[in-house]
Amino acid sequence: MRFLTTLTLSLCCFLLLTPPSATAVVEIGLAGQDPVVIEDVYQRQGASFVAIDEILAALEMEGHWDSVAHIYRIRTAHGWAMISPGSQFLKLGENFVPIVHRPRFIDGKLRVSEPFVLQQLAPLMTTPLRYRNHNPSVEDADEDPLDRLFAFLLHKKKKTEDPSQWTVALDPGHGGTDAGVFGPDGSKEKDVTLAVAKRVERLLKMHQDAPVQMTRNDDYVVSVEQRLQAVAQVQADVMLSLHAQGFLSKDVQGVMLFIQPETARDLQADSTGVSGSRRLAEALVPSLEAAGFTVAGITEQPVLPLGRGDLPRVLVEMGAMTHTADLVMLHDPTRQQDLARALFNGLQLFFKESKDPLL
Repeated sequence: MRFLTTLTLSLCCFLLLTPPSATAVVEIGLAGQDPVVIEDVYQRQGASFVAIDEILAALEMEGHWDSVAHIYRIRTAHGWAMISPGSQFLKLGENFVPIVHRPRFIDGKLRVSEPFVLQQLAPLMTTPLRYRNHNPSVEDADEDPLDRLFAFLLHKKKKTEDPSQWTVALDPGHGGTDAGVFGPDGSKEKDVTLAVAKRVERLLKMHQDAPVQMTRNDDYVVSVEQRLQAVAQVQADVMLSLHAQGFLSKDVQGVMLFIQPETARDLQADSTGVSGSRRLAEALVPSLEAAGFTVAGITEQPVLPLGRGDLPRVLVEMGAMTHTADLVMLHDPTRQQDLARALFNGLQLFFKESKDPLL
């Protein structure tokens, strides 16, 4: 990825800063040419999303959707770059570049975020691009409204010492028109996450008195705001967000655990000097491995569904929809139950080792 870093430093994007207007409009084009106006702009996760086809047309680049592999291919001066809906990486050759906001289908079109255009696409161009967002987000990058909501609910919860009274929030990713990652057979991430979440929910209800909060219990769209509000209403003590990954390489597999980057405040809030989220992730690892699942590790990454604050929460990428063995496992009812029980056992271990649900 060294050449990408070099390109990032040597190429520039002309960001024309103007006061935001009332209409969501993006102007984009090559430097020295008249920009193309794109009005079909969607706001998601605090970022603007635009159809990748329109972006490439404005930049005189070539790209196409591979309906068989569920991959979008972009021709660049450095070879074909590939992205897929729900995937958090762009692949160029053997390099994988992280994407802040995953590509997603909105109104029947694959759309990418503004950071993707400026941070991932621009360095792959031989000509600088010209970009202007007439209605940029004015949210504080360090604390947006969703973060404030999440932080508020975390400090509101009353403490209880009885683990059987700890409320677990389960957040099955995607839903409705937001299908998430597609498997090679056309299967959808949204179905897998809901199936496993329901199995974990049943195990929790069978073994403890506290309620279990599902951010969705059927196939429908749930916004990030609605998910956080659902957690806020029950004042949860712990949260698991369930997802399944998609990679452009068919060789990548295994369970991945994500937590928010640990801050000094997180560490100070816990008497052990380790955040509650990390301790929860560390409790999940042995339970998953004991059930025969490969765990790729625990990664600190600012993942939006996790929000901010000191609530112990982990985003569990249960496997790769693009890996043959993982896909079979994710759709096998027996292995789904094994996965659910491993998550349940990890929660029980975390509860046993915790003295305070708020940590």
